[in-house]
Amino acid sequence: MSRAAPILQVRNLHTELHVPGGVVQAVNKLSLSLERGRTLALLGESGCGKSMTALSLMRLLPEPAGVIAGGAVELEGEDLLDLAEIDMRRIRGRRMGMIFQEPMTALNPVLTVGDQIGEVLTRHFRLHGNRRRERVLALLREVGIPEPEMRLRAWPHQLSGGMKQRVGIAMALAGEPDVLIADEPTTALDVTIQNQILTLLARLQRERGMAMLLITHDLAVVRQVADHVAVMYAGHIVESAAREALFDEPQHPYTRKLFESVPAADRRDRELSVIRGQVPSLAQTFTGCRFAERCPFAWHDCFERAPRINATPTGGVRCHLLDPVYAGRAPHQAGDGEGARQHAAGRSNGTDAAPLLAARNMQVHFPIRRGVFKRTVGHVRAVDGVSLTIQAGRTLALVGESGCGKTTLGRALLRLERPTGGSVTFNGADLARLRGRRLRALRRDIQMIFQDPYGAMDPRMRIADIIQEGMRAQNIGADNAAREQRAAELLQEVGLSAAALERYPHEFSGGQRQRIAIARALAVEPGLIVCDEPTSALDVSVQAQVLNLLRTLQHEHGLAYLFISHNMAVVNYVADEVAVMYLGRIVEQGPVDAVMRAPKHPYTQALLAAAPTLEAAAAQTTEQEQIEPPSPSNPPVGCHFADRCPHVMPVCRQHYPGITYLDKHHTTRCFLYSDRREQ
Repeated sequence: MSRAAPILQVRNLHTELHVPGGVVQAVNKLSLSLERGRTLALLGESGCGKSMTALSLMRLLPEPAGVIAGGAVELEGEDLLDLAEIDMRRIRGRRMGMIFQEPMTALNPVLTVGDQIGEVLTRHFRLHGNRRRERVLALLREVGIPEPEMRLRAWPHQLSGGMKQRVGIAMALAGEPDVLIADEPTTALDVTIQNQILTLLARLQRERGMAMLLITHDLAVVRQVADHVAVMYAGHIVESAAREALFDEPQHPYTRKLFESVPAADRRDRELSVIRGQVPSLAQTFTGCRFAERCPFAWHDCFERAPRINATPTGGVRCHLLDPVYAGRAPHQAGDGEGARQHAAGRSNGTDAAPLLAARNMQVHFPIRRGVFKRTVGHVRAVDGVSLTIQAGRTLALVGESGCGKTTLGRALLRLERPTGGSVTFNGADLARLRGRRLRALRRDIQMIFQDPYGAMDPRMRIADIIQEGMRAQNIGADNAAREQRAAELLQEVGLSAAALERYPHEFSGGQRQRIAIARALAVEPGLIVCDEPTSALDVSVQAQVLNLLRTLQHEHGLAYLFISHNMAVVNYVADEVAVMYLGRIVEQGPVDAVMRAPKHPYTQALLAAAPTLEAAAAQTTEQEQIEPPSPSNPPVGCHFADRCPHVMPVCRQHYPGITYLDKHHTTRCFLYSDRREQ
């Protein structure tokens, strides 16, 4: 059976960045094709050129540095590289749409959500007034934003990271494009919304025949939605194959190392495998294989001769190991076992020790003000009576959907948000009573890794100053030279070179900025770190490196973590205990094995069912009715999950369930288990 002609054909695309240090070969003679109704996933580490490929296809390269030096990008036979800019504007948004990696920088901070999505509708469909407003509301509902009428008037800074991402997706879909380029479209989304978005994209592909180029570091998402996979390294494709072929038997050593880096529960007792070294600078001239310096199978020919693409049944592999010319001369592919042999130190066990941090009935309510005089007409109950404890040397993972209050709780624990009620003690000290110098001194012991690394950095400061800022404030380090040396060591620990110290935040990819944010938090040697999605922007190899680092620091220094995440595989690997949060309250909490292997609350069960896995296939994208969570400004009477629960009973709509002790450390709030409740 002959395959359909591709809607988008890319041939030998070559993109350069002309920077003060020389010419960076960001994309090197890349070729790929997209067919209607099919998804091509582009995998690779941060800095490999994936996002630069997407920007090249859209002709949105940074000016004047970015230059497309060669190749062709043909949309149904029309070469987009030959079009004038005014003609290209008719293509962007209408025939080709793009979901950008960082939603905060992709959204205009001075326009409301409704105006930004409406711009696309006005330009490409001439929609105005009520017709435009109704279409915007429909798009917001499609991407799962609750209370779309209210969000229509919201500004980007008023939305959570996940909601900003969904607005970006709505903008990309507004033009009903033939080709959608999705650059990490689910990075900031929780698992239920991620599943909803992937299901939505799959449905749009079926209905419209839309082609999609999916750029992602999440192998489980690739397994769920991709038809074909291309693995990118150092500016070019090193392996391409049909999805099942790649997952069943990856061929290139780089692809194999990516799979070995994925966290899982059965790897919890050892360090994750990592890819040694870093992606090489693309400003150099390569003579051999670009992966040779990091490859466990490399031999002298790999450093001397660039490998050619060797055809496979469903694609090709750029590697000497599969080249018939080297048959019998290549080394035996035994693997190096790096990382897998390194067993982690014994983890802290037991949950009965005195807590390092204890929160009791924490509440954070934000007033809703309206009218000329800004009178308070209600409250958003972002955190509504949360109690939890964290022991030294242990990790409590906090999971839940976007907007449930996880980040607000983390900020309140650090006194970055003023609690409305409740108490927090750290090492016996009541944080609510601390002021001025005493509170500032305690901030050394409690740090936060923020969800949006770009928004958390001053764009006018060098990386050296960003990392050393806290050290100076807390008088850490004998002098500037000592602090500079420590900053360089921290960058090395998180996988960056000391050369990054002299650069600025905008010069790094999203994953690299996240690593810098982690280095900054570690610089003041804290006792507790609130990690707000610390690995969401990282590819799997760097994620493994960061998780190994966090666990090593925990074992060596007794660090405690409040680990906020939507990645269930990461939670399975890193957590000692898990707390599941829904609409400002904890609905289930207990040891990681109990919660993740035998979840009791229907909401926890729904979260785990929605999470993609490497073992699950595309069948997960079956469309289901999506019920919006209730608003935290108007929570329902009774159980907050009642309207979405498949096991709802009359009592659920009348009363909020109390705590049920399933065992000494495993609790839930659900009437299904009320007969076991201990008063």
